[in-house]
Amino acid sequence: MAAPKTTVWQLDPHTKAKHDLLKHYLGGWFPVLSSYNGRIVFLDGFAGPGRYETGEPGSPLIALETLLSHSHFEKMKCEFLFFFCEAKKDRFDSLTEQVAEFKRTRQPWPDNVKIQLIHSQFSETATSLIDYLKTQKKRLAPTFAFVDPFGVSGLPMRMLADLLSFSSCELFVNYMVDTVNRFATAGNVDHHLDDLFGTTDYKNAGSIPGKTRQQFLHDLYEKQLTDVCRFTYVQSFAMINKTGHIGYYLFHGTRDVKGVELMKDAMWKVDPGGGFTFSDRLAGQDVLFTESSVDTDPLRRALLRKFSGRRVTISAIEDYTLIHTPYRKTHLRSPVLTPLERQGIIKVERPGRSGFPKGTWVTFP
Repeated sequence: MAAPKTTVWQLDPHTKAKHDLLKHYLGGWFPVLSSYNGRIVFLDGFAGPGRYETGEPGSPLIALETLLSHSHFEKMKCEFLFFFCEAKKDRFDSLTEQVAEFKRTRQPWPDNVKIQLIHSQFSETATSLIDYLKTQKKRLAPTFAFVDPFGVSGLPMRMLADLLSFSSCELFVNYMVDTVNRFATAGNVDHHLDDLFGTTDYKNAGSIPGKTRQQFLHDLYEKQLTDVCRFTYVQSFAMINKTGHIGYYLFHGTRDVKGVELMKDAMWKVDPGGGFTFSDRLAGQDVLFTESSVDTDPLRRALLRKFSGRRVTISAIEDYTLIHTPYRKTHLRSPVLTPLERQGIIKVERPGRSGFPKGTWVTFP
């Protein structure tokens, strides 16, 4: 995806889907984090001009609107800091105007919501913030970093690791795997790829054919987010176009299982439209995020394989479903476990007369 040369540009369907996902996630993230923190941060690393060609809001305005229009906003007493970083002068000027207009329409502006507009490269901003925190011997407040670049430059893995090292920090990043795949063995942008991965292992892609090569580059980025950034849970979602081609992956890194749950819920609420589909894989099979027609057969097979011959708690089954499959908790009980019990495939020991409440044990064949 090449960067547009104009100040503003048309909103593509896949970008709208990405923004819808951001809105759904922040709608859950803001109240959860604000309930036990005095300050939380939203950091937009490639903020853009604020609006698109026909007036649709960009990610900075979406984040602000999601907070201020939240039904529980009046109960959120913590301080909210929004950092919007944009390197291009014309886009930064446009963003400044759009944020000012947004604030004008939302008067009186709440005292606990503060905005800082930063005219610089994301990597420079992050490095300065890291240096400041080290000097002051402070830790960054719980932070959600939304990083949506064009291409593969300006996103060093080790910088992300330093910036988001605090336990409550999360990352939502657009990983342009198609671009990485094209240039991984070209040799002309290795300095950017070295930074992007924090390793030179991507060069091993040269001996890997076809789709296996793209999967290798996906798995390597996921591994680095786990090993270098120390995210306990890393999820990825493929953006697939109508030809079946993967344009990019959206990666979410968090250290709290609640973040996994919130992101799963957000993913299943978004209808990408425009010929695009979100997808993940389970045991080699694509799982499409279309809530209206959920195929839970891959989950059924995965549970039977994972817990074969075992007696386990419903909590263990929930955790496995949430952490290791693309599915939500709501896809587990009625769609999968209830039919398995009715068919006599699993045996259920429950504290009550029906359902799968806490304290339930399930024995798999």
